[in-house]
Amino acid sequence: MPTARTAASDDGDGPVDVVVLGSGCAGLLTALAAADAGARVEVHEKSDLLGGTTALSSGVAWLPANRLQREHGVQDSVPEARAYLESLSNDLIDPAMTEAFLEAVDPMLEWVESRTPLRMRLVPGYPDYHPEFPGGKPGGGRSTEPELFSFDQIGDWADRFLGVRRSMHVGETPVGGGTGFLAPEEEERRAARRLEGLGRGLLGALLKGLLDRGVRVVTSSRATDLVVEQGRVVGVRLEGGPDGDREVRATRGVVLATGGFERDPGLVRDFLRGPLHHPPGAPSNTGDGLRMAMKVGARLGMMREAWWAPVVTIPGVPGEQHAGHGVQLVQRERTLPRTIMVNDQGRRFTNEAANYNALGGAFHEFHPTSFRYENEPAWVVFDQGFVDRYGGYGFAAGDDVPGWIHRADSVAALADLVGLPPDALVATVERWNQVCAGGRGRDLDHGRGESAYDGWCGDRSHYPGRAATLGPLDQAPYYASPVHSSALGTKGGPRTTVDCEVLDVDGDVVGGLWAVGNAMAAPTGMVYGGAGGTLGPAMVFGYRCGLSAAGRPFERQGSTHA
Repeated sequence: MPTARTAASDDGDGPVDVVVLGSGCAGLLTALAAADAGARVEVHEKSDLLGGTTALSSGVAWLPANRLQREHGVQDSVPEARAYLESLSNDLIDPAMTEAFLEAVDPMLEWVESRTPLRMRLVPGYPDYHPEFPGGKPGGGRSTEPELFSFDQIGDWADRFLGVRRSMHVGETPVGGGTGFLAPEEEERRAARRLEGLGRGLLGALLKGLLDRGVRVVTSSRATDLVVEQGRVVGVRLEGGPDGDREVRATRGVVLATGGFERDPGLVRDFLRGPLHHPPGAPSNTGDGLRMAMKVGARLGMMREAWWAPVVTIPGVPGEQHAGHGVQLVQRERTLPRTIMVNDQGRRFTNEAANYNALGGAFHEFHPTSFRYENEPAWVVFDQGFVDRYGGYGFAAGDDVPGWIHRADSVAALADLVGLPPDALVATVERWNQVCAGGRGRDLDHGRGESAYDGWCGDRSHYPGRAATLGPLDQAPYYASPVHSSALGTKGGPRTTVDCEVLDVDGDVVGGLWAVGNAMAAPTGMVYGGAGGTLGPAMVFGYRCGLSAAGRPFERQGSTHA
């Protein structure tokens, strides 16, 4: 298979204005914006496949106060979105970044739909992750997703993305309340048309826009160093790719869209606030952009933070994220009724139904006496009623439970089997069953079910309401699966201006260098506002970044870019 594909009009010769490193959502959208603004652009992807973690994602983008809401009668506003982000900020969000994000949501949407086949739509009802906070939306409206896109439109590139074909909208997946399966005739229809949704659908539509503009996209091309002359970045050194090791000059500069550093154990150890195991994202996220930025004196920010998520490892089975390493995000399995999560002391330690990013804090609780993270390791415990009614970890309701999940005929025996204190686990389950008694209980220990978000991934026949997530464990046999603290990606990187220009340690712009997506210091700080809280800012700041790199910075509504 050739390493690079190019548009017929582009042979790769001649000067380049902007080099974009990385081909996830942020990188492709940056490249598209720069090319549309008149720059000659090249995209270089380290991996032999495009898309990064975006290709493994749901493709949902959190975009507050967007025009799609107005078209569907959903009430929202910039002041409400601002209040929401401020209420969650913990003083980690630069107000200027908040304004830059919110003011460019609609201009970005209108522009991308006029330049590409990408069409975004609302994910009906998907609540914000902290909807009870000021400005939060318990009824949803801020989470958007791509319409299905036919990969027939991108020719040979159709087979050049990370992951596997998923011809679904989010609402058809278990996370969105669906079954995860299509009717056979509908699956056949979508397969025949090579329709894709979710993350790969988003990327395919963006790539079509790039190919239409003759942008050169090169895979297996890893950046190793920035070329700096007189304090300005003027190019990048690359290895691999169709042209071999070389130096590419860029008259305008270089954009770091290389993703995070969650795949580098040393960087994880040195920077993150807590444990991270078995990351489910792209294997290529090893901090290349971070190292290049540090070499030129970039000021760093948000280095302790990540897009936290609990995961399970499944022996011999590609995980839900389809990166081929048997890692699956634990979402429904901890949210549905008849399931709880406990630490190695046999105790519940958090609201299991909380959004996965907020749940990270529970795994980072450090005990001053035992001097360890006291909720690592942890276990998801469920009963036969869960198996019969819901299923999970890839098995359908009523199916046999896979052999890698531990099973015992009593709670005490299960505890003994996995090394938990039997008396403690029995007491925990008894306490939980008291909480759930009569179907009208309240979790006064950890508040599970109190948020409008909590039941979204639970039993949708009882949503909204506590019964969507509260339910006893009282039907033998009982089961336990280990759960690990992980992350979809990291949030740390160089600090930037609102247009993604990298700042040095003195707060001055590093000429010719931009950073975007998970390669920049996260503009929303530690906040994960709602489903798509990674890709929403990635799209908006990718748009702003591309315009800036091309020398045509974003202007407020009413400008030629709006």
